[in-house]
Amino acid sequence: MNKVTYVIPVYHNEGSIKRTWEAIVALYRDGPLAAHQYEIIFVNDGSKDGSQAEIEEVARMDPNVRRIRFSRNFGQLAAIVAGYRHASGDAIINMSADLQDPAELTADMVNKWLAGSEVVVAFREDREDSFGAKFFSRLAYGALRASNPDIPAGGFDFVLMSRRALELFLSYRGRNRFYQGDVIWAGLTTTYLPYVRRKREVGKSQYNFSKKMKLFYDFLLDGSYLPIRIMSMCGAIFALLGVAYAAVIVVAWTMHATPFTGWAPIMVALLVIGGILMFMLGIIGEYLWRILDEIKDKPLYVIDEQK
Repeated sequence: MNKVTYVIPVYHNEGSIKRTWEAIVALYRDGPLAAHQYEIIFVNDGSKDGSQAEIEEVARMDPNVRRIRFSRNFGQLAAIVAGYRHASGDAIINMSADLQDPAELTADMVNKWLAGSEVVVAFREDREDSFGAKFFSRLAYGALRASNPDIPAGGFDFVLMSRRALELFLSYRGRNRFYQGDVIWAGLTTTYLPYVRRKREVGKSQYNFSKKMKLFYDFLLDGSYLPIRIMSMCGAIFALLGVAYAAVIVVAWTMHATPFTGWAPIMVALLVIGGILMFMLGIIGEYLWRILDEIKDKPLYVIDEQK
């Protein structure tokens, strides 16, 4: 009999916690997952509403419910990692506590895992959100996919990982990590399941614009070397163009075709030095990226099969 752990970050989710628990438990009592055991870990990420009281109420009713409470708000990734570190299941599912992720989809996720997938990603094919939320999501993930096309167009947070995949994930280091990139980084057997993210019925989302921008920057700075490579390429191109145009100015100076005395050496110095500085900044950026890559301490390789 397999055990499935649900890790559920909680931040101002009063009113939806008990309903989330009921939806999960229904799958195991007389539902499609009745042949398996379950564990639910609620991680209270510094909520200031009645979320903790609701978690305690659920825990009194169900011995399979565990709870973790942070001293303050540390963010969604910290809550996910804390839950992962305390999970005892053979498969571990991360899902939200706001009822936007359909609990019934976890039955399909577990079946895909039993069929051999080590990572099952439920990605947002569409979402019952406002036009602004949809527009920002498409714009952000469109930019992310330019660097990492393995990330689904709608993004994801709703994930099942095998014990092996989880241990790999937990072996990565770093505080400002890009969750989605780390989940698929190892290249383990992955299945993608589309779903429509439901409209939030209880409470108000705490995932504001600044937190969304933080997620976007985490990807650019942690999950991709694209900005540094662009900087390096621009530096090299401008350095070459500067040298070429400096040569043109020198020729114009010999033909007395410059606007005034002293213009030619000033322009040559600006173009050459500016181009070299941009190129050098790109090189420094490459070194910084390599330092960051070492600090993250991801395994050098992952063996999928050995004979």
